[in-house]
Amino acid sequence: QVQLVESGGGLVQPGGSLRLSCAASGIRFSINAMGWYRQPPGKQRETVALINIASGGNVYYADSVKGRFTISRDIAKNTVYLQMNSLRTEDTAVYFCYVYERILGPSWGQGTQVTVSS
Repeated sequence: QVQLVESGGGLVQPGGSLRLSCAASGIRFSINAMGWYRQPPGKQRETVALINIASGGNVYYADSVKGRFTISRDIAKNTVYLQMNSLRTEDTAVYFCYVYERILGPSWGQGTQVTVSS
């Protein structure tokens, strides 16, 4: 089965930066889409950024992170990254990696904690 391992979370001050990584293993076919979701404390999970690989690499960003976050991927390593700059306290959340494999369907990582606090 597909396994997603996230890394790079931690504690950072407002205005700081972090880079999240998600390495996918067990990919038997091809990846149609991959990206990041997050769940702030006491709130619902929300989309952060997605790459629609099957549709030519179209990228989606939530309005709240546009201009601050950048999603990218390493095709050879089946890895997706999220560069987070100018972090705000409201960015505090558990961040989840997401991959949609063409045949096997969706997979989720276990989540990595990002805390923005002074």
